[in-house]
Amino acid sequence: MLATAKASISQPTRSASQRTKPVRIAFCIDGMGIGGTELNALRTAERLDSSRFEISVVCLQDEGPLLSRYREQGFSVLSLPLGRLHGITALRQGVRLARYLSAQQIDIVHSHDIYNNIFSTAWARLAGTPVVIASRRWWDDVPRKALGIANRYAYRFAHCVIANSRSVGDLVVTDDGVHPERVEIVPNFVDEGAFAPLPYARRSRLGAELGIPPGALVIGCIAGLRPVKDHETLIMAVAMLHTRWPQLRLVLVGDGESRPSLERLVCRLHMADIVRFAGARPNDANLHRLFDVSVLSSVSEAFPNTIVEAMAASRPVVATRVGGVMDAVVDGETGSLVAAGDVTALASAIEHLLLHPELRRAMGTAAQRRARAQFHASSVLPSLEALYDRLLTSRAQ
Repeated sequence: MLATAKASISQPTRSASQRTKPVRIAFCIDGMGIGGTELNALRTAERLDSSRFEISVVCLQDEGPLLSRYREQGFSVLSLPLGRLHGITALRQGVRLARYLSAQQIDIVHSHDIYNNIFSTAWARLAGTPVVIASRRWWDDVPRKALGIANRYAYRFAHCVIANSRSVGDLVVTDDGVHPERVEIVPNFVDEGAFAPLPYARRSRLGAELGIPPGALVIGCIAGLRPVKDHETLIMAVAMLHTRWPQLRLVLVGDGESRPSLERLVCRLHMADIVRFAGARPNDANLHRLFDVSVLSSVSEAFPNTIVEAMAASRPVVATRVGGVMDAVVDGETGSLVAAGDVTALASAIEHLLLHPELRRAMGTAAQRRARAQFHASSVLPSLEALYDRLLTSRAQ
């Protein structure tokens, strides 16, 4: 049955060196919300060489703030709403996906998340798509154990698995059993705008909007308000410091299901005048420029965009020593790493930087230099484009 279906919708493999039209790539993502994976996929689609690559998008949901941004820029979006990855609805949507890939003569299917690793890669192989790419962009925060098991099996359908940090790539080999030759590292990136200084007038306006008084020392965190980000530890660390540092303010940029509980914690600690909830601000400038120290207190991370953005803004980073964070932050050189959940250690690392402004400046300079050398779009995107070409060529041989 599978062989018959594949034969009916398969397409010829075309060598990258022989083609006269752009490579057609389908980005497969779960949702259109404001998250690291979703934003990275969008920013990649926007910046790939449009004369060589034609991007369309397959989404397993049919709403979200990024949907209009894709469509406004002319990207074709196919919505395949799925409540679960099995059952009659999943079967019907899978057939729709396979027919779409065949009809559009998609050359590469690039899955960006665990749900599409499981769903889209299998249907892409059934459709005869020449190159199928899966991704691992998480450390260990898989929603359900069954998803992790299914994902490891789904990697068998992919010609290549992209990891967004060296540490995550090692997990794909050791934990998921993928041969090292099938694993590629493509880190998150920032473009030149992330390095641009924030004009004084705009900085003042944003500071006033967020309730930051002149002369304040600002600790900032840009991350979704979700349990895995452990904002509670950060809030309690700042609570330890603010009696000694009355000018200290904490700005939390992001939104999510943890916001109500975090607001209650702030009230219990009598810190309503200290902590600012700024909400999600995806269209603002690099807001790390507003901070004196950028902090990420997560209990699990793969390779967070926010740290690279902080580095580009020449801000020292205090972060937890988890997952791929260590691939970005050089402890003692571009920032400080502490154990996850350790309030005292986090407070101590922050205070050390508050006490030594010259160290903040030196670490910020080193961080920006590292971001420009390793995580700038001008180096990351060409490596991804070269990977696409190489995989297409190898499949044509």
